[in-house]
Amino acid sequence: MIRFYFIVFFTFCFVVSPCVARSVYQTPKDFVSKAFLGTPPAPKTLWLTKQYSPTVKKILGHQYIKKRIQYWRMNNKSVWILEEIGKEKTITLGLIINEQKIQQLSVLIYREKRGDEVRHHFFTRQFDNAKITKDHELNRYIDGVSGATLSVNALKKLARLALYLDSQTDE
Repeated sequence: MIRFYFIVFFTFCFVVSPCVARSVYQTPKDFVSKAFLGTPPAPKTLWLTKQYSPTVKKILGHQYIKKRIQYWRMNNKSVWILEEIGKEKTITLGLIINEQKIQQLSVLIYREKRGDEVRHHFFTRQFDNAKITKDHELNRYIDGVSGATLSVNALKKLARLALYLDSQTDE
């Protein structure tokens, strides 16, 4: 009987635990709805054509994982749901850009096993009011989180990408 419990315990640890690494903190749909106080505008689509490729590649260090990006815009406010690989898995980020500054950055879905400290307000608030420079860098220093360097880098890249894309779609 003890052997049975031992097998069940190790099966859980090695088979089920890696599957639990995915954490949904907020759905993209809820993030968009909340950003526009429950009444989001119709989504728009930005195709990542050759026009954007060099800058996107410069910001991310590679081409974006999708050929088109959906976003929502009302007046000077836009909302972006973007994804980037942290260490091994994709991180889904929600960003609100208002008047070409980050109003809010939120980790919506975190799939890595470690480093989810980047979702906390103590880290994400560093992005508040950040802008992008002419060289497509953030205009401020973002302090890292020990043990989450690759996740921190992914969030910084996506912040830069959202600000760049927002500047290209400004109405």
